[in-house]
Amino acid sequence: MKLDRIDCGLLEMLQQDARLSNKELARRSGISASTCLERVRRLSEAGVLSGFHAEVSPRALGIGVEAMISVRHSQHHRLALDTVRQQLLEMPAVTQVFLLAGPLDVLLHVTARDVDHLRQVCEQITARREVAHIETSLVFGHARSHVLPNYQQT
Repeated sequence: MKLDRIDCGLLEMLQQDARLSNKELARRSGISASTCLERVRRLSEAGVLSGFHAEVSPRALGIGVEAMISVRHSQHHRLALDTVRQQLLEMPAVTQVFLLAGPLDVLLHVTARDVDHLRQVCEQITARREVAHIETSLVFGHARSHVLPNYQQT
């Protein structure tokens, strides 16, 4: 899908604040509300907008520890890797799964109540026959940009 200047502006505004009303998006974009609604609908249907999300405080949900777990597989069969990735993502403590190229195969972002719970999560991961090795790094803090760079316009 080819994105024009207005589409890119809408995407940037929604990434910064997904709760903006259609009326406010239209006003800031300089287009009519009906045109804005149609553009956002088209961006969603095309998969450019893949969802709208709320940021939730981990502490509010009882999450006391976050970690990144690097995983090296014992076998590298495509179907097995896809299955393991999906099964890992189905674990409640696993919030993100990154597939990697290089010496590590997968990077997991996990959450836990405390270090004892984190140890249990690590044991669940290492109990899998497809997992040869893991390394766990505690997360002391993180930040992320909420706006993706637009390389189509460069």
